[in-house]
Amino acid sequence: MSNLSRLSEFILLGLSSRPEDQKPLFALFLVIYLVTLMGNLIIILAIHSDPQLQNPMYFFLSILSFADICYTTVIVPKMLVNFLSEKKTISYAECLIQMYFFLVFGNIDSYLLAAMAVDRYVAICNPFHYVTVMNHRCCTLLLVFCITFSHLHSLLHVLLANRLTFCASNVIHHFFCEVNPVLKLSCSSTFVNEVVAMTEGLASVMLPFICILISYLRILIAILKIPSAAGKHKAFSTCSSHLTVVTLFYGSISYVYFQPLSSYTVEDRIATINYTVLTSMLNPFIYSLRNKDMKQGLEKLINKIKYQIDRFFFYKSQ
Repeated sequence: MSNLSRLSEFILLGLSSRPEDQKPLFALFLVIYLVTLMGNLIIILAIHSDPQLQNPMYFFLSILSFADICYTTVIVPKMLVNFLSEKKTISYAECLIQMYFFLVFGNIDSYLLAAMAVDRYVAICNPFHYVTVMNHRCCTLLLVFCITFSHLHSLLHVLLANRLTFCASNVIHHFFCEVNPVLKLSCSSTFVNEVVAMTEGLASVMLPFICILISYLRILIAILKIPSAAGKHKAFSTCSSHLTVVTLFYGSISYVYFQPLSSYTVEDRIATINYTVLTSMLNPFIYSLRNKDMKQGLEKLINKIKYQIDRFFFYKSQ
């Protein structure tokens, strides 16, 4: 950090610089954050408390829910503080830490969605070997790969950002320390950073997306071969929730990242909200409202909670 001795902190411009917008934005994102925490926590509890949900698909879903909680926690609490603060600053070290974990959990989300697509492919296209292919060892190895690669990817980009010199403006035109807005502040060459972002960075996004695409093409071919309409509907219904989440996540990411650094605009900040905050909030609703097994799991969890509450008050009244 010696090359940044002249710059110890950044200013996060946020979503709006108008004072009258700060409290409404605080209230809005506080509600979004609490809904995200509660929704994803309920999904995790429902999966782990229901024996019928102890299979690879829901194993990955529970990890995805945990990653979504972490993903939003990296970003939103600092946003909330800055909404109510006149000095919207973040220290240099905090900025790099936020950037690191944002990349970690964003990549974990991406690779988990790919792992879930592979799981659906095996379940639909190779159902008789599903238990042996998607066994505990395979799921654990996929998870270890997701976490390990995500950390290595994040470390690479943060180390490259750390070598830059920031000697002019320290105002980040964003609501958190994302890579592109930080690079735009550098007064040293960002050529290496941009090349790595457009090669390794692009590959880290595209590889899971290509995996998802291939899996769903194979699934589509298998579904079209099913003779009955009811059979086709049943097979597709097991994928609809996942496909919805993939569309939301990758749609907004492609809008933000598949463009030159120089064209990074205010619209990109709004698009970033979609895949960092809104997708994490919507995931529990998408998976619970469009999945019969999850609905039953949630009903069982609610009944267990009600039973425990009734039991508590019964013993208290004795």
